[in-house]
Amino acid sequence: MSRLRRPFLYDRYIFVTVDLLRSRGKLGERDYARLAIAMARMRQKGRFLLTAWVFLPDHWHCICAPVYPTTISLAIKSVKQSSISAINRGRGAEGEFWQPRFFDRALRTVQEYSEKVEYIHLNPVKAGLVRRPQDWRWSSFNEYSGVSADEQKRRCGLIIDRVRMPSDPRTRI
Repeated sequence: MSRLRRPFLYDRYIFVTVDLLRSRGKLGERDYARLAIAMARMRQKGRFLLTAWVFLPDHWHCICAPVYPTTISLAIKSVKQSSISAINRGRGAEGEFWQPRFFDRALRTVQEYSEKVEYIHLNPVKAGLVRRPQDWRWSSFNEYSGVSADEQKRRCGLIIDRVRMPSDPRTRI
């Protein structure tokens, strides 16, 4: 198996997808809560900014911006390791939980960023989990639609970092 090589990306907005190992059971409410805590903990350590996210039964997406000297690989590795420990402890299980690799794409323009945010927020609807994105608790959608950070933190324990984007969708980021 070849090793995927990633450029040392940091200080850029990156769309990430992390998949669950097929041999592990689907994620549930308690697992989402543990994943939210793990992600929040790694952010507090200053590893990355989180600007959009969603947790689903077999994978999760986010847009994050690793802060130098942290790279995207180190940021995602830290979330995966922290969440594996918490989820396994909660399930009384052990072993790997996430697929070893993850998908990442550096976002180049404001338009591409906006498209990925929309994709993230509509994912639970497309998966048939809810009828409206605001009905999925495990997403940043409600913060984008006006719910306060305090209310979002109370609901699911994970909030976004608010960033300003240029108004021109063609602007490179």
